[in-house]
Amino acid sequence: MSEQVKTGHPKGLWVLFGTEMWERFNFYGMRAILTLFMVNSLMMKEEEASIIYGGFLGLCYLTPMLGGFISDRFFGNRNCIMIGGVMMAIGQLMLFFSASVFSTNLSLANTLMWIALGVIVFGNGFFKPNISSMVGSLYPKQEKSKLDTAFTIFYMGINIGAFLGQFICPLIGDVKDSGGIRDIHAFKWGFLAASIAMIIGTAIFFFLKNKYVITPEGKAIGGVPSGNDAGDYEEGESQKAEFSMKSIITALVVFAVVFFVFNYFTEGENVVKIYIYPFIYASGVSLATLILLDSTLTKVETQRIWVIYIMSFFIIFFWAAFEQAGSSLTFIADNQTDRTFLFGWQMPASMVQIFNGLFVVIFAFPFSVLWDKLRAKNREPLSTVKQSIGLLLIAVSYFIIANNVKDLGNSGLLAIKWLILLYLIQTFAELCLSPIGLSLVGKLAPKRFASLAYGVFFISSAAGYALSGTLGSILPPTGDKYLAAEKQNVDFKAILDEEKVANGAELFTLAKLNLAKIDKEKAKELKLDIDKKIKNIAEYKNQKEVALKNQKEFVSNLTIRDTAFTAQELEIIKENKVISVSYPKFAGFTIKTLYEFFMVFVVLCGIASLILFLLTPFIKKMMHGVR
Repeated sequence: MSEQVKTGHPKGLWVLFGTEMWERFNFYGMRAILTLFMVNSLMMKEEEASIIYGGFLGLCYLTPMLGGFISDRFFGNRNCIMIGGVMMAIGQLMLFFSASVFSTNLSLANTLMWIALGVIVFGNGFFKPNISSMVGSLYPKQEKSKLDTAFTIFYMGINIGAFLGQFICPLIGDVKDSGGIRDIHAFKWGFLAASIAMIIGTAIFFFLKNKYVITPEGKAIGGVPSGNDAGDYEEGESQKAEFSMKSIITALVVFAVVFFVFNYFTEGENVVKIYIYPFIYASGVSLATLILLDSTLTKVETQRIWVIYIMSFFIIFFWAAFEQAGSSLTFIADNQTDRTFLFGWQMPASMVQIFNGLFVVIFAFPFSVLWDKLRAKNREPLSTVKQSIGLLLIAVSYFIIANNVKDLGNSGLLAIKWLILLYLIQTFAELCLSPIGLSLVGKLAPKRFASLAYGVFFISSAAGYALSGTLGSILPPTGDKYLAAEKQNVDFKAILDEEKVANGAELFTLAKLNLAKIDKEKAKELKLDIDKKIKNIAEYKNQKEVALKNQKEFVSNLTIRDTAFTAQELEIIKENKVISVSYPKFAGFTIKTLYEFFMVFVVLCGIASLILFLLTPFIKKMMHGVR
């Protein structure tokens, strides 16, 4: 029999704890610097970077469906964790190479980045659901009451890793000199550190899994499925899901309909937004439909699965707000925050989100004790109540920061203490919601859907991250944009407010600053190769910055004369408004200020919290005794 540690939890939990900790170092470390790398090194707009970021995270939490299915049917948890770990380490190395070659070959760097993100997406799909499923499998039926505490401990491992990754990767990867000039070549070291962390985590699991990740009887957990583990199932519970051809066809039809609807109503030209986002939403709805069509489901199992779906839907709004950390909140930290911290040190913008991981490490155990004490007194809130509290806290955090940016104007700086307070409150929200949700899936899901059920739960995260990309892309111009335009003698605010009409030269200037949008279709009609000219200027700016940074030569002799527009072209641009400048819009509302931007999250999460709380009595009945 396996030995028990003093907490009463099997040692296998600590092996999984360590594996997940290093994997999260790898993931969150890379996440901290990813959008800044895309904007500063790969010359992308912040809006584009936010959309790619949301799509990347969304796919990272969509592919666990595939990884869960492959694990349940073919490879088992253990093999899938190894496959996923190796793939993520390789993906991070490819980001390292992308960040190494961008200054000499921007096209290759972009290609490497896309391939790297794809490899990481599938690696995460193999890794994520299987390690979570193994935590639940460590505990026999009579000890399922320990799952809340076990997942809170496991979640603390996640956040220790997140803390380390968000400290080390920005420290060596997001570097500025004393004059505030960012070293755009340093990002590669952050990606390299993330790769090394993933290699360490994979090695820990490989060498310790056979000794500690076992049942009390010494049986390996998470091996290749044998199909005869009847002892692990409840009495009368089916051991194999049965999907008819009719069920599969129905699910495919649902996928096609949902994809078409979201694709049809999506505006813009970004491939990730118009194809990946609808794919994520459609995949989630169709898989949820397929599971419900399993002919072996009992009435109780069906209702419990519906509880998972209901909870998953409301978690979408949590993650959409929470995951602004790596996109809009990072851009705000970089462009409109006074990041002076201890002893006058300017904290890197990508490191500010570290406070979430730090606060989880500090407060995870107290929250675990709180739930245990309330449970002992039979006063522990239902999972739905905990999650509605989490959503409410998210709304409160954004309401506080909204009121603190209200009077900043176009160039005032937000004090870093308000971002720290936001992350503190959001940490409390996370501890109410996220680990409890994982535990709930372990209690409610039929065993024949073990890893797949976790994959379904992660769909809500995928949808939330996709929504976070959409919401992050409506970030209005921050103070640095107004200052940059002012240096070029352009009144950016006046143009945005339509108090005066911009001329072609002003519009082109704003486009060079990545502050204006190009209507590619209209430009094509007018036979204007605007996109190529803007790209040439972007490459020129990149070459000049690299040369100056490396102090190899002074490139003042380089000009943009050959890429600038002619007077006739500028006149055509002005007359036909090929280049446009406008505030972002969401749900029919124009978002002009940071206050309005943050209030979007206040409204979304506040309403979600209230509705979920009101649904609690109905959900409780559908859980059939599960707390």
